[in-house]
Amino acid sequence: MKKVVVFGIFDGLHDGHRDLFKQARELGDELIVIVGRDEVAEKLKGKRPKYTEAERIAMLQKEPLVDSTVLGDTELSTYTVLVQCNPDMICLGYDQQELHDDLKKWIAQTGKNIKLYRAKPYQDGALHSSNL
Repeated sequence: MKKVVVFGIFDGLHDGHRDLFKQARELGDELIVIVGRDEVAEKLKGKRPKYTEAERIAMLQKEPLVDSTVLGDTELSTYTVLVQCNPDMICLGYDQQELHDDLKKWIAQTGKNIKLYRAKPYQDGALHSSNL
């Protein structure tokens, strides 16, 4: 079974997220969503999410393409969660360039055999969460 993970805060689900799940699901048999912690979201975006971690996980668990959800690490760039999930592939959103670069370094340093895939944008970013 091929495991695919996606990363995100997912502070309010929209069709752009669902399209990411669809693209990720096409890459493997199991989709694991790694949900960014509240404190990490605050560091990255300068504000706390509208929904709590528990609320965001509950929303994601209702999504038919999502097999499981797990909370991300409390510290940026540690990726302990990836060691625990042991994915074959990471599917990143088209707008996750910094995460892509950081993961690429981490994969090279650890020697993990994890492939990175960049999803195509949904409606040219019209539903990007920063627009919500």
